[in-house]
Amino acid sequence: MDKKQAAPSPHLTQPKRRITIAGIALPLAIILLFYFLRFLSSARSRPVQRQEQIHHEGELITWVPCGEAAGHPLECSKITVPMDHFAPQNLTRAVEHGHIFTIPLIRMRSKNATESIFINPGGPGGSGVGFLYHIGEELNAIIGEGYHILSFDPRGVNGSSPKAECYPDDETRRTLSRLRTGRLEDSGEIYSWTKNFVQACYDTMGEHAKYINTPQTAADMNHILDSIGQKDMIYWGFSYGTLLGQTYATMYPELSKRIIIDGVGNLNNWYGRLDHEQEWCTDTENVLQGFFDECIKAGSDNCPLAAFGSTGGELRDAVFSFLDKLKDEPLSVYVNNTIYGLFDYAKVLRDGIFAFMYSPQKQWYFAADSLAKLLQGNATDAFMVYGRGDAFSAIREASQIVMFNDGKTGPAYWSQDRQDLLDEIVPLAKYSVFSMIDVPNFFGKQQWIVPRTHNFVPQRRVRTAHPLLILSTTYDPGCPLVSAQTAKEMFEGSQIVEVKTYGHCSNAMPSVCVARHVRAYLHEGKLPEKHTQCDVEGGYFIKPGSGDDGETMEAMGWFGDEEMDQIHLAQVRLARK
Repeated sequence: MDKKQAAPSPHLTQPKRRITIAGIALPLAIILLFYFLRFLSSARSRPVQRQEQIHHEGELITWVPCGEAAGHPLECSKITVPMDHFAPQNLTRAVEHGHIFTIPLIRMRSKNATESIFINPGGPGGSGVGFLYHIGEELNAIIGEGYHILSFDPRGVNGSSPKAECYPDDETRRTLSRLRTGRLEDSGEIYSWTKNFVQACYDTMGEHAKYINTPQTAADMNHILDSIGQKDMIYWGFSYGTLLGQTYATMYPELSKRIIIDGVGNLNNWYGRLDHEQEWCTDTENVLQGFFDECIKAGSDNCPLAAFGSTGGELRDAVFSFLDKLKDEPLSVYVNNTIYGLFDYAKVLRDGIFAFMYSPQKQWYFAADSLAKLLQGNATDAFMVYGRGDAFSAIREASQIVMFNDGKTGPAYWSQDRQDLLDEIVPLAKYSVFSMIDVPNFFGKQQWIVPRTHNFVPQRRVRTAHPLLILSTTYDPGCPLVSAQTAKEMFEGSQIVEVKTYGHCSNAMPSVCVARHVRAYLHEGKLPEKHTQCDVEGGYFIKPGSGDDGETMEAMGWFGDEEMDQIHLAQVRLARK
């Protein structure tokens, strides 16, 4: 067997890694998308004038310069991939029939590298191009100069083409995507609205809709690997990127030389369970209670919400007493004759609390300040931040399309009766107060009409070229530690490094201990002998203007070692971006 041909999975016919990829310059940067259905940081588009193309020895594509980060040049390109890797059709014929996707690439050149590490920011729906523009400098400091850092917009996402979208243009999206309510009590309206939504998705995307899924994206990664002349996959995936990483490692185990999964999703549940939401919220309420407890420790000067109780339990009671009133009587908010609306229970819980649990140093102070003002009767600030409208975004559409195409959706798996669906999902509410924060999602799963075209099945005891490094926080609001433990059982020899903190992914809080493990794994192949825990540096509540910023941290010289101090500074910045 050719060394560059992966052994087929017993449950999925693999596409051959044929080196037939045309490289085309990508002259602009893309908007940053970071995590599945949360309010994401964004990077401005950066138009780059067309410049002379760059070709590196051993590669099959050309690049153009598209900026720099911390003195490291950035280069952009794109590749063409077949719409369906698993069909007996070569790329040339796929191009002739328009059965292709174009995938934008970006790479940050490092000083001493001969290989590239692939980065996926999560989602699904996250732009890897925007992600690298946004945090490439920090990733380089943590990873070191031994790897170029490469990322891409997955098929259907952002700068790729065609896009995973359910509306032909933004104006149509603004007009038609608004759902008046997301409450389970209004399931009749949600049910009827969803029928139109899923039909719009299929009609907008056409045939391409069927092939926007994670196994196809994993196969796309092999095309990228071939295009840069690299034999093995080196990868770091966050959040949904852990599902992509596990999928790739299952499909192409002998090519998986270094795979880091960070903030881990349960692969079995993602592909195989109707109610995979059940596990994701395992620790969500633990994170919320940690938010309240740490607020009390921080005091009202650093956490304004602390003024409303003397214990974390009292803070929780105060907040949910306020929220319960919104169930029957939403709060009216009026700013002026063009800006006004309502705050209801679901919106504050989802967008004002849950969405802020992921990044403590970046978000917790603002969540506490917003909630404190709400309890005082001032809803204006919160409304301006997250209260204005519920129109879908292309980000969310891409996320849902991938999720629905990957999992068990549609009439083959779900009764199409509304009451039958309610009978399925109402019991889930007992698992967490957050279980029902996205009720329309269940209706989308039930009524999804795009045919499932992959037959990928997760495997147990997968032996990869080198074992996986698995990173998780102790309390992750969306990808709990138990999912990381499941991944450890699925991939032989893999090991967990647990960050003793709240938040999503290992970069939620600074921890040089984690960075040391990442570097040892990437550069030397070293894994800890057993499940290992890492402490974090710094507090959870960072008050704006308090002086507790990255420059202060750098001046303090936490570790007395210049390289470690630089890594720590990068982690501080990353935790707050």
